[in-house]
Amino acid sequence: MRSLPRILIWNLLGAFIALSWLLLPGHGFWARWDFQVFHSFNTLIAEPGEWRLLMAITNNRLFDLVSISCMLVLLGWQYLQGDLAARRRLLAMSLLMVVTALILNRVGHLVPVERPSPTLSLPGALRLTALIDFPTKDSSSDSFPGDHGLMLMIFAGFMLRFAPRWVGVAACLMVPLFTLPRIMVGAHWVTDIYMGSLAITTLLLPWLLLTPLAPALVRSGERGLARVGWLTPVLRVATK
Repeated sequence: MRSLPRILIWNLLGAFIALSWLLLPGHGFWARWDFQVFHSFNTLIAEPGEWRLLMAITNNRLFDLVSISCMLVLLGWQYLQGDLAARRRLLAMSLLMVVTALILNRVGHLVPVERPSPTLSLPGALRLTALIDFPTKDSSSDSFPGDHGLMLMIFAGFMLRFAPRWVGVAACLMVPLFTLPRIMVGAHWVTDIYMGSLAITTLLLPWLLLTPLAPALVRSGERGLARVGWLTPVLRVATK
């Protein structure tokens, strides 16, 4: 399998990330990074102003719709550019992506690591919910791994594999853009996402996306969708 070296490189990266966190005393540099990042940003919400408001808005549950909308825009652009076969392929790929996300999310919750977010762990931590007068998220009783980050990383992986290059790059940029607000308010540790979610993604996702398995499953999905009689006329609407 020609892609095996690339798979092993990604796996080595994931193993290094996970083992360096697990084996270093007190989690080593990861713990220092966690505490430094949290305290640096937590002090910024002490004073009322635009920053506090921005953090409250970007951590409101409704703001998740912005990241979902960005995903849909990238998928929608590909849909509108494609012919019938390309649209069917995109739909099959999207279904595979959703199933993969559900499976990896479940795997993430099977990892025997449970810990609350820094706002619930550290004495004296400022809580955004106590400083703002509308609902927002600033804590989690079990923040590991970062579900939000994991979903964004899976989306980025699929776009890198199946979409035009610029779409893949845009999807990769969405990962820090939409995960940083949760880290900034202390709803997640840095390592919930950039150790936990990233390790799961780099250890497991390459065995799907960098092998013939993913294209084979997409082709199988295409054949199944072709047999859905009502779907073909729908996919033909506004084709080029």
